[in-house]
Amino acid sequence: MTSTTSLVELLLLLLIAASVVALVTSRLRVPYTAALVFAGVGMNLVRGPITSVLATVGMAPGQFDILTPEVVFSLFLPGLLFEASLHLNLRDLRENVWPIVVLAIAGVVVATLTTGYAVTLLLGLPIASALVFGALISATDPISVVALFRELGIHRRLTLIVESESLFNDGTAIVLFQILLAVALGGHPGVQQGLARFAGVVAGGLALGAAAGYAGSLLTSRVDEPRVEITLTTIIAYGSYLAAEHLHVSGVIATVAAGLVVGNLGVPTGMSSRTRVALFGFWEYLAFVINSLLFLLIGLAVHLSDLLGAAGPIGLATAAVLLGRLLTVYSLTPVSNRFSTRIPLSWQHVLFWGGLHGSVSVALALGLPAGLPGRALILNLTFGVVAFSVIVQGATMQPLVNWLGLRPRRVEEYDRLKAEQLAVAGAKVELQRLRDRHLITIAVQDELRAELDTRIRAVEDAVALSQHENPAVADEERRIARLRLALAERSVLERAVDEGILPDQAARPALKTATERIDAERKDLAD
Repeated sequence: MTSTTSLVELLLLLLIAASVVALVTSRLRVPYTAALVFAGVGMNLVRGPITSVLATVGMAPGQFDILTPEVVFSLFLPGLLFEASLHLNLRDLRENVWPIVVLAIAGVVVATLTTGYAVTLLLGLPIASALVFGALISATDPISVVALFRELGIHRRLTLIVESESLFNDGTAIVLFQILLAVALGGHPGVQQGLARFAGVVAGGLALGAAAGYAGSLLTSRVDEPRVEITLTTIIAYGSYLAAEHLHVSGVIATVAAGLVVGNLGVPTGMSSRTRVALFGFWEYLAFVINSLLFLLIGLAVHLSDLLGAAGPIGLATAAVLLGRLLTVYSLTPVSNRFSTRIPLSWQHVLFWGGLHGSVSVALALGLPAGLPGRALILNLTFGVVAFSVIVQGATMQPLVNWLGLRPRRVEEYDRLKAEQLAVAGAKVELQRLRDRHLITIAVQDELRAELDTRIRAVEDAVALSQHENPAVADEERRIARLRLALAERSVLERAVDEGILPDQAARPALKTATERIDAERKDLAD
């Protein structure tokens, strides 16, 4: 059996495991990423067919060398970063730039210093190595938390801050890690030189990514073929990362910037509706596969005996990491509150406990050179802290959100009725389509339409009663409807200009008014 065949078998085995875990977690309602890590650890313990596959590939039993820094950063990370940034709205980012920048830049520095010095005091690790550990573990990866927020309908602004901080602090943490690692290995860059390098790497990544995203958006606007446009976005995602790394600037920041530009310029202005549907479907599926493989491989890479043997140091390191996160959130959030819309204390609790750690931290730890003092201990500490954050913090996020009262007080019966209302409305559209294509007779159409009309009237009566009993849901429905109407107005005007029905000069005032209404409705909905 060839190595290629064995790798395909391993991939197939991991995808089967990911599918089983996804089905189980959907029924048990436990965090998907935590379940994946558990599954990976379990597979490592059982081994069996995995061991034979690895032996064929040339790996020793129990050593999952496939999870290398090169694989994580070059293969996995660009896809995840691009998919997440593709959905971010630049207006929302601008409105929340202060908390995001403060947490993603100053927060990483505070967490690194706090964690590093605490680990030195608690475990006796050399300060240079301890600061390297502090930098690599300061990157947050709240995949399961953001997924939970969306499922529970948590406030959109809180979800945005958590997700955006994670996207940008990855780049900050990686650059700081590289500087501190050079110091730990004998380099002595001054503070001024280190700051200049940091600023140059971040700024260079932003500029390169934005340029790649803009160029890609221009290309997609001249093509109306979903498969080609999806391929172009894939090239943008991975090409911006690889180009940035080749030029020694931040590949993470470059990929995030490229995704933001494509999502806010290329998608709305240069892609048809069918392309947008296909594009988002492709990237959501790719993100699911990458996350599944990544967290399974993390679980497979964990040597349970080593972690149990280092349980004491891991416990102390976890406390140090939590202390760093605590100081980051509770000391810096009041600073951002002075320049931006206030983040309430209940949200700060979520930001603190929701600062999970994952793939970036593991990849950086695996890439540590053998000559770094305390490397073996740092590896165990990293795996232990990541396992704690994904499993313990991830599993307790929903109880915390419920306890803080952050879950919207929606009425389940109202949501069920709205779902049924949407379903019947979709059926009526399909019924008309069937008649238009002469697949059914008028008599059958009339009979089925009468049945659907009866159902829709019953549902609408029930919805009206629910709204009367719970005015808040009616207010939310009204705000959402106003936003959709404003978006429709702007879309019609933009299409009229594109098709030459209206001159740009004549449409500009109406477009400005529609955009202002959209911003106002979005702000009202967020509040």
